[in-house]
Amino acid sequence: MVERFRKFLPVVVDVETAGFNAATDALLEIACIPIVMDDEGKFVPGEPLSAHLNPFEGANLEQRALDFTGIDPNNPMRKAIAEEEQPALRRIFKELKAVRKDNDCLKCILVGHNAHFDLSFLNAAIERTNSKNHNPFHQFSVLDTVTLSALAFGQTVLARACRAAGIEFDGSEAHSALYDTQKTAELFCKILNHYSMMPISLPEDNTTDEQSGVELVNKDDG
Repeated sequence: MVERFRKFLPVVVDVETAGFNAATDALLEIACIPIVMDDEGKFVPGEPLSAHLNPFEGANLEQRALDFTGIDPNNPMRKAIAEEEQPALRRIFKELKAVRKDNDCLKCILVGHNAHFDLSFLNAAIERTNSKNHNPFHQFSVLDTVTLSALAFGQTVLARACRAAGIEFDGSEAHSALYDTQKTAELFCKILNHYSMMPISLPEDNTTDEQSGVELVNKDDG
């Protein structure tokens, strides 16, 4: 794992929101699944971590977005299990840091289907809850299964990519953060396990951040 991703631990993330604006719209669900290796050296999904979240104070709730996801923030059953953003994020981050350490990695890297959407809401919540020092993720680098699926299967929609990969996908379960994360994790592992790395023709020029120990990546590099 350390050599394959330059000391990054891939963590699949999906969020369900009440709109498209990470600064103003509510974050309602988050799920994370670290990707680990089994005894045979295959990539497999690890244990899922998830939370239903109460909308932050003053959050915007777009009705069209709620209709699309089917989430009702005022549902009594949901309210009974929903958490505030700060303790939920810090709980998840603590668990991810433990997995990261177990795999000798220095940072987590977000894996997602349209990953920058998920990262934007995650970064906004981190800022809102003053959780920067708890955050295990790289601030801007991601691995996107949209691109990987296009290369591997000629598909960009999650459901179609999963079916092309031979992974079951139940449309009635979609738009649940946990379900979408599970399917994205299965898809990511399927691609990794079936497509080997291309030969490296040039020696790597690794520049290390002395403070964090993480190799620096230019924004243009991804």
